[in-house]
Amino acid sequence: MQDAADEITLRDEEGELRPEFLHAVEAGLEAGDTKTVRELALPLHEADLADLIQLLRPDQREPFIAMLGHDFNAAALSELDEGVRNQVLEEMPNEAVAEALQQLDSDEAVYVIEDLDKQDQADILAKLPSFERAAIERSLEYPEDSAGRIMQTDFIAVPPFWSVGQTIDYMRDAEDLPDRFYEVFVIDPSFHLMGSVALDRLLRSKLPVNVEEITDSDIHPIDVTSDQEEVARTFERYNLTSAPVVDPDQRLVGMITADDVVEVIQEEASEDILRLGGVAGESVSDPVWQTTKHRFIWLFVNLGTAILASWVISLFDATIEQMVALAVLMPIVASMGGNAGTQTMTVAVRALATQDLGAVNAARVIGRETVVGLLNGLVFALIMGVIAFYWFGSGQLGVVIGAAMIINLLVAALSGILIPLGLHALDLDPAIASGVFVTMMTDCVGFFAFLGLAALWLT
Repeated sequence: MQDAADEITLRDEEGELRPEFLHAVEAGLEAGDTKTVRELALPLHEADLADLIQLLRPDQREPFIAMLGHDFNAAALSELDEGVRNQVLEEMPNEAVAEALQQLDSDEAVYVIEDLDKQDQADILAKLPSFERAAIERSLEYPEDSAGRIMQTDFIAVPPFWSVGQTIDYMRDAEDLPDRFYEVFVIDPSFHLMGSVALDRLLRSKLPVNVEEITDSDIHPIDVTSDQEEVARTFERYNLTSAPVVDPDQRLVGMITADDVVEVIQEEASEDILRLGGVAGESVSDPVWQTTKHRFIWLFVNLGTAILASWVISLFDATIEQMVALAVLMPIVASMGGNAGTQTMTVAVRALATQDLGAVNAARVIGRETVVGLLNGLVFALIMGVIAFYWFGSGQLGVVIGAAMIINLLVAALSGILIPLGLHALDLDPAIASGVFVTMMTDCVGFFAFLGLAALWLT
């Protein structure tokens, strides 16, 4: 089965799936050649299989999965973009989805079906064994993007009076252990968390030693309702490989591992970038109409701010008529302010997201950005003043655009830090709305400063 896949190199030097591999799979699908498709696809890692599914046309995905049949690696479902995953799940019979979920850890199973409508969820869950169904339903009850949604409910917990030998025998014989684990949790009879024992320490201890003697009580349990961003910060702060998840009564309910946190970090970073661009929740696999509708809202808001900037310009139409050079230089002032504001805003939004910026150091950071804006303003004022003088032969025009550059870059720096801080203080996501307001401020202030100074000095 490996031979057909080996004949065509899977990925190129940049890590992308090679076109010839994709074309070979598509040719097999078009010809109805199940044998070739299976030989190419079944050896793939779940991440590679997910990439292949996403590159296939929507009408090719269902027959592709059907050709793989019971050998389809269900772990690929958790690697798919949300839009593609939902489309695949809609085309798969609920019986097949239920069968696929049984191959996954509880956290991956929750991730796969959490966005399905309630009726489909209930139907799929009803087809699962009672123990697996209860674990998934319990996780689905927790808030979205919380620790309860990303935790595994399969973990190893032992009482403190067990010996090392008993614990190892239990791990050797039990059938419902997680696929991967890095520590054994120690609990009391009420399932309250007492500590943990790392596997390396367990294996290096004598068999008769009680687990209590080697238990590490300096642990960092995560509340089941904690936001996944806070979970990621906890892992980063304490260099964790795994962490126990506890309910409000400090009873052990699950476990989060480093691979879960890597996915959270990637998801949150992608989300922040998309929000800064006004395209939160969008992916390249979304349908055209959905993408158009999604982008329309922020484009409409941008239209409003652009009209406001144009209105500011209209206040000085007489001044522009007297000196055409002003119309030539206006975009430079606005563009420089917009770029400077975006730089400051991006740093501020990211610092807020990682909790590197808060009430304790806000004043210091604002002061720093003010000085940076002022210094950049002075440097670019000098540059643009000289350019304007040689371009249009007017020293006064050079002074005007230089002064406007100082004002706008200073306002850009202040807007880039104060607007995200203000939105954050109002419990609004600064990544979503900061860009629109910063652009509005830099455009309006830039045009008003440049044209206002020109009206006072040049006319």
